[in-house]
Amino acid sequence: MEWLMNVLHLVTHRSSFFDRRIESLRERGHTCDVVTVPGRELENRAERKATTRSFQHYLRFYGRVLSAARDSYDIVHAHYGLTSPFALTQPHRPVILTLWGSDLFGDFGWLTERCTRLVDETVVMSREMVTHLDVTATVIPHGVDLDLFKPMDQQTAQREVDWDPAAAHVLFPYTPSRAVKNYPLAERVVEQVRSRIDRDVQLQTVYNVELTDVPVYMNAADALLLTSHREGSPNTVKEALACNLPVVATDVGDVRERVAEVTLSVVCTDDTELIVELARVLDQDERSNGRSVVRSLSVERMAERLEAVYRQALAG
Repeated sequence: MEWLMNVLHLVTHRSSFFDRRIESLRERGHTCDVVTVPGRELENRAERKATTRSFQHYLRFYGRVLSAARDSYDIVHAHYGLTSPFALTQPHRPVILTLWGSDLFGDFGWLTERCTRLVDETVVMSREMVTHLDVTATVIPHGVDLDLFKPMDQQTAQREVDWDPAAAHVLFPYTPSRAVKNYPLAERVVEQVRSRIDRDVQLQTVYNVELTDVPVYMNAADALLLTSHREGSPNTVKEALACNLPVVATDVGDVRERVAEVTLSVVCTDDTELIVELARVLDQDERSNGRSVVRSLSVERMAERLEAVYRQALAG
């Protein structure tokens, strides 16, 4: 039986993976309205980066949530821990809380944990996150758009992004200024790898590009290097797998689970292992079988599982 719902979504900021989640629910017939914390409406990326949220921003957000909650929603879905107190200010509708990782392990993790005890259902990105909670949680990683992230000819991709086809390209898909992503470690690893293989090795930092361009960079690269201190369920890893790009990563979030059955992809426990494994992957110069493994993480499957959580909350 068809069960369509009106859902109010609360989020700190819009991102590509969040928007794909909303689109997938709308495609299934659900009504989804979004209220965002003010403070990131600037068009210029540099100016937006310099903007910090203040108490006044969250006070305005509180007013917007109360105003929106007057409408006839079936569910209030809070995305990211800092939005959950505002979702809980309305007592009449079930509240779903989705945690992304940094909200649980960051400075306000204590607040996030307390709110998980008050909401009706909690969704997390990885099994590791479940172990940090004293409530039952459902693991639903962000889905991958398999129509967008797919393999393409590497030489064609390298021409598009103007990368040297003779070099080995290591993709670091984050801004170097984000401390949690640990760019200095990526630099040290690549520097050591250069002396271990016959090709020139180039570390490519790719960020602030259009979402539609990201698969091109992934297909142009020879390996994805993830050196983060912590993660939940990093989307870049799943997107790389969908493009058959080998992944070499620190042991964070659900990465070990994601690459367990993927060729030429490995989770490492120390710097030396990162160097050895990245050199091995670049030396073999082949693609992985990641796409066949990541099919179960499509955006369509993610939407189905969210629907099940919504129904469980309403039934409860």
